[in-house]
Amino acid sequence: MPSVTRRALPALASGLVPLAMPGAARAADWRPTRPVRMVAPYAPGGGADITARLLAPPMAAFLGQPVVVENRPGAGGSIGAAEVARAPADGHTVMLDALAHVSNPAVLPRLPFDYATAFAPISQVTLLPQIMIGPKGATAKTLAAFIAEAKAKPGQLAYGSSGNATAAHLAAVAFLKRAGIEMVHVPYRGGGVALQDLLAGNLAFVFGTVSSSAVLARTGEVTPYGVTTATRIAALPEVPTIAEQGFAGYELNEWNGFYAPAGTPDPVRQVLHQAVLAALRDPAVAQRLETMGALAVGSDPAPFGDFLKQQRESMATLIREAGVTID
Repeated sequence: MPSVTRRALPALASGLVPLAMPGAARAADWRPTRPVRMVAPYAPGGGADITARLLAPPMAAFLGQPVVVENRPGAGGSIGAAEVARAPADGHTVMLDALAHVSNPAVLPRLPFDYATAFAPISQVTLLPQIMIGPKGATAKTLAAFIAEAKAKPGQLAYGSSGNATAAHLAAVAFLKRAGIEMVHVPYRGGGVALQDLLAGNLAFVFGTVSSSAVLARTGEVTPYGVTTATRIAALPEVPTIAEQGFAGYELNEWNGFYAPAGTPDPVRQVLHQAVLAALRDPAVAQRLETMGALAVGSDPAPFGDFLKQQRESMATLIREAGVTID
């Protein structure tokens, strides 16, 4: 199985250097002349939406203009991405996207744009562990018990995700394949919507980012089954990894990246990148990310572009081998 975490570590390392340089000069004289629109192509309440809204205020302070987060959910993030791809390349429309940015091309071949060429990479912003959670009233309280229950009801239980080929969907597909379980997939317009249906007791499980699910797990509002990282995470140290529960090597995490439309001039991209770094250096943002269990990355545009290329190849392999299709 492709390992997102290990392959993200070089990007994380490269991001630590600029984050440690609070006196870094602004890269160019460009500044936005009106509010900047930050599209989060998922429904409110999911990991990408939470991250976007966390970054917006300190980015606005750096840029000298409001940064307004707009949710444009649907089709695994591709509806909002298409809107950004059509936007003027002047720095006033940007996007905070998730892993679906590199997996959508493998399952949505007739998109009106090419993810690989329609956007100018700015920075990988965060790395977000995922957690497999069931509803509060689930009869199965452990992963082993859940597997036994699901195997006794093949094809009768449903799980949700933030959309086809999103990190939540791929994590579930990889887990179900390893566990030998057959379940019905219900794709939603974002992680927040899927989470609400789980809380209502309509789903057997979802994979949610730690940022959106950790508090619910700590307060007992959901049943935690395992995290997707190779080792346990500080935000939920009592929750075992899926790997340590009989699935050695299992690891598939979410991450968020920041983009502008293709053709955005380099000086504009540099200023946008500096704005992202300023936001990640903000003490309040850093503390919130730590609480959420997210790792700040802040990679430069060129390394982020290399990371995207590797991830497109890695996710395409997983999707092909697992037989993921549009539901």
